[in-house]
Amino acid sequence: MPYPARSRPPLPLPAPRSPTADGAGPAPARSRSWIPDGPLDVRRTLYPLRRGPGDPAFRITRDGTVWRAGRTPAGPGTLRLTGSPAAIEGHAWGPGAEWLLDALPALLGAHDDPSAFVPRHRLVHTAHRRNPGLRLARTGLVLESLIPSILEQKVTTGEAYQAWRTLVLKYGDPAPGPGPDLGRMAVMPDARGWSLIPSWDWHAAGVDGKRAATVLRAARLGPRLDALTRLSATEAAARLQVVPGIGPWTAAETVQRSHGAADAVTVGDLHLPHRIGFALTGARRSDDETMLSLLSPYAGQRHRAARLILLGAPSPPRHGPRLAPNVQP
Repeated sequence: MPYPARSRPPLPLPAPRSPTADGAGPAPARSRSWIPDGPLDVRRTLYPLRRGPGDPAFRITRDGTVWRAGRTPAGPGTLRLTGSPAAIEGHAWGPGAEWLLDALPALLGAHDDPSAFVPRHRLVHTAHRRNPGLRLARTGLVLESLIPSILEQKVTTGEAYQAWRTLVLKYGDPAPGPGPDLGRMAVMPDARGWSLIPSWDWHAAGVDGKRAATVLRAARLGPRLDALTRLSATEAAARLQVVPGIGPWTAAETVQRSHGAADAVTVGDLHLPHRIGFALTGARRSDDETMLSLLSPYAGQRHRAARLILLGAPSPPRHGPRLAPNVQP
């Protein structure tokens, strides 16, 4: 999972504006205010939900407004976040508007407990001190987190982002509410929409048959998978891995977002062990076993520790060309 490379102080969200005055379309179906119980960096907290700079389901405008489009159990919806870190204003559109606003506190880390984290390394301590508003987002939507994670299996980040963008824009639904000044936003397809994608469009999007088949299996199980939010992150990850094509890497990437899982470590990643190892020991090459050993002092909070390490440390130096994307014949 990509993260911002360096720590920056959180910036305030813009003040809310009239939804009819800023080109955002008709008045929101619902709105609500929410006051966090501690420091909150909205953009850094929600950053893992963004699948690349052209993600049609996630947008941050020049004025700092955060837009998020999602497919909820009640249907598609769009959420707009404005205000300040001390008082968040949420506005929502579409059939899923009420669901999105009800889930807003969890999305912004209301169920997360940063106080349980105890830094045990100078770099981690510094990153923790510089990012007091980092929370772990909890979307409550398993399938929404799972499908793009499947698309990211064993390909470059750019390839995965391109596949997600292409398929969501072509087969998803237009996001309710946002105006043309935001560009085109869309909600990912429902189960039927995924099933209607022909083999040649999977191929054109750069998705091989194995990943496409895994997406289709997951889509058919959609409501059953979203019900996994009632379980703990550990139990949910284990259930996900029963589905053919979903392994530990994909399950961890999913529950980190759907459950706000503080301890879900991404194993099997091409770069993460090297970055963790380099940050904490200076070693240029590390494996999963080494990474898990280095993170063991943070048991129960290993995912949070990994995020802070990535925020506070540079990447190890490269000694070869970047991994080339797969070239479609």
